Amino acid sequence: MRRREFFSCLAGAACSWPVAGLAQQPAMPVIGYLGSQTPEGFASRLAAFHRGLRETGYEDGRNVAIEYRWAAGHDERLPALAEDLVRRRVSVLVAPGGVAVAFVAKAATTTIPVVFEMGGDPVALGLVKSLNRPEGNVTGATSLNQDLHAKRLELLREVVPTASGFAVAINPDNPANVDMREKLDGPARALGVQLSFINVRNDSDLDAMSTQLDRLRPGALLIASDIFFNVRSQQFAALALKHSVPAIAQSREFAMAGGLLSYGGNVGETHRQAGIYTGRILKGEKPTELPVQQVMKVELTINMKTAKALGLTISLPLLGRADEVFE
Repeated sequence: MRRREFFSCLAGAACSWPVAGLAQQPAMPVIGYLGSQTPEGFASRLAAFHRGLRETGYEDGRNVAIEYRWAAGHDERLPALAEDLVRRRVSVLVAPGGVAVAFVAKAATTTIPVVFEMGGDPVALGLVKSLNRPEGNVTGATSLNQDLHAKRLELLREVVPTASGFAVAINPDNPANVDMREKLDGPARALGVQLSFINVRNDSDLDAMSTQLDRLRPGALLIASDIFFNVRSQQFAALALKHSVPAIAQSREFAMAGGLLSYGGNVGETHRQAGIYTGRILKGEKPTELPVQQVMKVELTINMKTAKALGLTISLPLLGRADEVFE
């Protein structure tokens, strides 16, 4: 093409450009992922979320992009991080890891679909109006973890049948734990144990917990369900071993790290379900069409190496009920 003809084309008088060359490629959808902790602490949960996404045909970097925002255990940072993702106009806002992050995501937007993952009852907490018909822009997946504390007390009682006092580590800032003392009062009295509560909100409180265990000398330790606790399974397990206290927590990672027992819902499955719902929403379904998924499977894990280190005998019936035993 000669120079004069080229400029005539630019003026729109003489050229017809190939339509395919000018057509703009459709924008890749973007998922906003609002994490309350760190990517390292969420590694197994992230893997489960990505599995769920892949089941619906989406893979990060191929046909969907994920914008991550991590609060690193500082819940006060969550609102600003959520607002940042909303300004980014993400297609779906994913809020995994508990009640606090779910409520922050819900408060940040009424138009962007929100997919939560948590262990409490979203209806009782006021997050959704019903499980079958969530309404609004919020849906997600939940497990039974917040409703299993009484059963965890019973399991501890089986392990230490003569102990008279148990300690309970609790995050009082977790909305799901507001009435936990009242819920545990009846089961504790029925088991003949007195409960002493230790408030743990942050890493400083966790460090100070050692002094309180020295003072209380409990026969056993119940670690409440809380994402801050779950991602610090190694620290809690080490603390329990240091004080020779039989302990139970929600997360399987706790028993893997050296804790005596874990008993809780399958958090890998709730994160996978969150991934599936995220993919379905990207395909066009609305949160109101997606009932809240309840993961009903509960897993008991026993660390026999820890039991031996504590001088405990685990009964055959209890071993028989375990889903997994670490030797």
